[in-house]
Amino acid sequence: WLNHGGDLNNRRYAYGEVLINPVTVRNLRLRWSFYAGKDISATPAVANGVVYFPSWNGYLYAVNAFNGALIWEQNLSKLTGLSGTGIVVNVTVAVVVAVSRSNGELVWSTQIDPRPRSQITMSGSVYMGAFYVGLSSLEEALPADQCCTFRGSLAKLDVRNGRIIWQTYMLPDNGGKRGGYSGAAVWGSSPAIDVIRRQKQNNQTTKPTHPDQCISSDIYANSIVALDIDSGRIAWAKPLGGYDIFYFTCLVPNNPDCPPGPNLDADFGEAPMLLTISTNGRFRDVVVAVQKSGFAWAFDRDSGDIIWFKLAGPGGREGGGVWGAATDGRRVYTNIVNNDRIIWSTADPSNETAHGPVTVVNGVLFAGSVSANGSTVYGGVPASYGCIYLGNGYTVSLGKFHPTWTPGTSLYAFCTI
Repeated sequence: WLNHGGDLNNRRYAYGEVLINPVTVRNLRLRWSFYAGKDISATPAVANGVVYFPSWNGYLYAVNAFNGALIWEQNLSKLTGLSGTGIVVNVTVAVVVAVSRSNGELVWSTQIDPRPRSQITMSGSVYMGAFYVGLSSLEEALPADQCCTFRGSLAKLDVRNGRIIWQTYMLPDNGGKRGGYSGAAVWGSSPAIDVIRRQKQNNQTTKPTHPDQCISSDIYANSIVALDIDSGRIAWAKPLGGYDIFYFTCLVPNNPDCPPGPNLDADFGEAPMLLTISTNGRFRDVVVAVQKSGFAWAFDRDSGDIIWFKLAGPGGREGGGVWGAATDGRRVYTNIVNNDRIIWSTADPSNETAHGPVTVVNGVLFAGSVSANGSTVYGGVPASYGCIYLGNGYTVSLGKFHPTWTPGTSLYAFCTI
């Protein structure tokens, strides 16, 4: 399980796992826990018997997948020169670091954007010597007289030295001044790489700061975008937005400076997944994503044409679909791939939300809950070696707006044997 999406297709499906299934899942027991001391909300990566994960204490860890023994830990503040705050306030954290898998030593560090409040809220994808990652921001939390100049982008870095090979922006250049287009952050999940078409499918989010009549064809907010992986050129884009509420000033009712209406969040808070489906006796390559508005979409990978869409669940200020759907190649959970029919929908028994990305393992679907009757599970669950690995706690960053969410300290391994 090499990144947030599990593989280059971003399917969040445990292909190599053979021990966990609908019969053995009841046998999952805690094998070990590793104490980090603060919340763990990212999906861990698992490779060659090692689990890699960060914690909100500012450390990156590598532990033994079978017994939880520490292999190495690395202080991210020392690598980047940035202090861990728990919430981003007037600091720049849009930095990608590469460390040695064997000992955690720094290989290179690259800043993607120098603007205050720029950040990376995405797990990158590696393909053919390059690292692909999106750029996001929390600039929308600023007062109206200070916001906004940030533009979302997707960057390709040389995995050997961190050099930026190309960086494609989702909005026209605003000259770094307020009053131009801003927003269109690229965040959530991990980019999907189409190795046949040599394209990268990605999500762009956050409403632009101009009304509809001013929006030109090169505005890619709330869109699914396919980029050529060699040049960064946009091959096709499909905008699916509308006005988007995720600007803090517009959370105040009846603000005359904000668009009218409920303005439900239309972000794509997850990168799409790549699938091949069979329709009317022929195979078709598609890209599928679930939007924070609650809609699931399927697009033709060659043209970007919409194949089907379905309201999978209600949207809202926080979504809708977010952080990552999953598929076993036949169904997108909770939607079937070949058409838009909802097969089943199961509510969280605690009547809470399931914020974390879902994972599919041999007919078993794992999803976390933020219920206070236990522990807030905000991150995703990778599966390997007959085990699932998960952290707990999310009381930092935007989790501060949810007083019932609980803090966490540890990474846990639940195994079948």
